Amino acid sequence: MKTIVVCSGGLDSVSLAHMVANENQLTRLVSFDYGQRHRKELDFAAACAERLGVPHDIIDLRAIGSALAGSALTDDIDVPDGHYAEESMRVTVVPNRNAIMLTIAFGVAAVHGDQAVATAVHGGDHFIYPDCRPGFVQAFEKMQKAAFEGYAEATLYTPFVTRTKADIVIAGQRHNTPFAETWSCYKGGELHCGRCGTCVERREAFHLAGIDDPTVYEDADFWSEAIAAKDAPHV
Repeated sequence: MKTIVVCSGGLDSVSLAHMVANENQLTRLVSFDYGQRHRKELDFAAACAERLGVPHDIIDLRAIGSALAGSALTDDIDVPDGHYAEESMRVTVVPNRNAIMLTIAFGVAAVHGDQAVATAVHGGDHFIYPDCRPGFVQAFEKMQKAAFEGYAEATLYTPFVTRTKADIVIAGQRHNTPFAETWSCYKGGELHCGRCGTCVERREAFHLAGIDDPTVYEDADFWSEAIAAKDAPHV
């Protein structure tokens, strides 16, 4: 099946790209510049496309990103430390981000005659991101079929939507994903900070998967503290 992958350059989407390249027919990667402070992730998406030998489209959504103010990813707001399950992580929500990106990706798929659009939303995202949940995926695909009716046909491929981040690490290793060539950290520094929600989740996923994490973190130990705080009883 000819498949486009929406690829941020992160561990999840790069692993998905490698999986699609091995199991289907990967046609291109589509990435989005929405003014994210961790824009360096796009360099990792570009490297993935080159490694897999497919075209790479970077769609400029910076004007839209600037209008979606109030997120720590696009605004002058500190990215909080801690686990994704913490209420404080809601400040990293960019409203409708996946809905906007998928709508554009499906348009690209129609232009090129692709049969599927793949995105790496997963169970760990469900805590705070409404447009990563199974209900959204099902509703979006229904809407998209109506939008394409009589013109094109393409399905939404979300193999990780009910899976954990650790499952993605296992799948990524199975498909020879070079994990060191992926970027997760929301702070966008020289190294992964090791403290933001996505760094904590990344480090935890390798631990749960029983696979060595090649990532260099500024704070390599914080993740265990964050998990302990998440699991501690609240009084």
